[in-house]
Amino acid sequence: MVTTDYSVLDKKKPEKSLTHFAHRKKGRSHGKITSRRRGGGVKKLYREIDFKQNILGDQLTVQALEYDPYRSAFIALVQNQNGKKCYILAFDGARVGVTVKIAEKAPIKPGNRMILKNVPVGSFVHNVELNPGRGGQMVRSAGASAKVLAHDGSRTHLVMPSSEVRVVRNEGLATVGAVSNPSHGDQVFGKAGRKRLMGRRPSVRGSAMNPVDHPHGGGEGRSPIGLKYPKTPWGKHALGVKTRNRKKYSNPSIMRRRKKNK
Repeated sequence: MVTTDYSVLDKKKPEKSLTHFAHRKKGRSHGKITSRRRGGGVKKLYREIDFKQNILGDQLTVQALEYDPYRSAFIALVQNQNGKKCYILAFDGARVGVTVKIAEKAPIKPGNRMILKNVPVGSFVHNVELNPGRGGQMVRSAGASAKVLAHDGSRTHLVMPSSEVRVVRNEGLATVGAVSNPSHGDQVFGKAGRKRLMGRRPSVRGSAMNPVDHPHGGGEGRSPIGLKYPKTPWGKHALGVKTRNRKKYSNPSIMRRRKKNK
């Protein structure tokens, strides 16, 4: 088992005014299972994260670093110069007492938030806005960062964590640096119980089922699937099938698709 180092986090309880209980669907829609292998898990309080951070001129001081059960990254409790508190995504290198700025053009320092067109080429950013004013929607998972490749008129080219090159409007805001908890991808769960606490139920192989339950089922002992190609439980192709919508709205924004794993 390999776990994340939580020693950098504060032991305090979450800010009560910034939390609420969010009902979890557990893979159901109108009581019917629409996403398999979901259910159970421990109760969790949802922390309200300010993904916008769009009040120019604000100076935020980190009050505490906390754990968030709803995301892979850590979160930071910050307070502005007027005493208002909120949660933000903790940037890599965040410490209690560090001050960050939100401005149209701010120093290139981890945690500072600024308009994307003012970020120098070659810098790394996260929590990037797709539509100005809507709040950060991209590059928000633990350890993630996008590299500013070029500025072209009203657009900026970003190299995403997946190696995809994407074009976004450069009037939006972005936070300098990478997201916290870069070692999240190195953890090894070690036992099934940890996944159950996260709300993940067991996954059963189709070849271990009966023919009535799965196209791969049946046979004597550990037998092959007996088909020309793998199928889903509903009989559709399950290997080498493109799942991306050809008419997806973001297709024109992708300059270069991500590199496939060999």
